[in-house]
Amino acid sequence: MAEGFLKHYARAENKNVEIYSAGVETHGVNPLAIKVMLEKQIDLSNNTSDLVDAYLNSGITHLISVCDHAIESCPVFPEKVDHTHHTFNDPAKASGADEEILNSFRKTRDEIDAFCSNYIKETF
Repeated sequence: MAEGFLKHYARAENKNVEIYSAGVETHGVNPLAIKVMLEKQIDLSNNTSDLVDAYLNSGITHLISVCDHAIESCPVFPEKVDHTHHTFNDPAKASGADEEILNSFRKTRDEIDAFCSNYIKETF
C-alpha cells in the first residue's frame, strides 16, 4: 500500500523519484490490500512482492520500514541511506468477520495514506 501511495503523491507533487517496494519475505500482494486501494483509485494488482536484498547495492537514497519485524530483520545497506521507520498495524494479521478484517485493512490504508502524503511533501 505504501508503494502505491508514495507513487501517487510523487506524481501529484511532480517529484522525479523512483519508488520500489520490498520486504524481508515475499508473500505476494494481499488481495484485500488490492481491494481497499482500489477504493482510493490506486491499482496494486500488477505490483510484486520483492526481497529487499535485491536493492542492497542499487544506490537507493531513502528507505522506509513499516513494521517492527522489518526493522529488526532489514539488512544493513552499504551506501548512505536515509532510513525512516514507522510502525503500522499489519492488517493481514487481523481476525474476525470478513467486514472487520476489511475495515482493518481500510484503517491501515488510511494511516499509510497520511504518512506517505507527508513523507513526499517533507522529504523531496
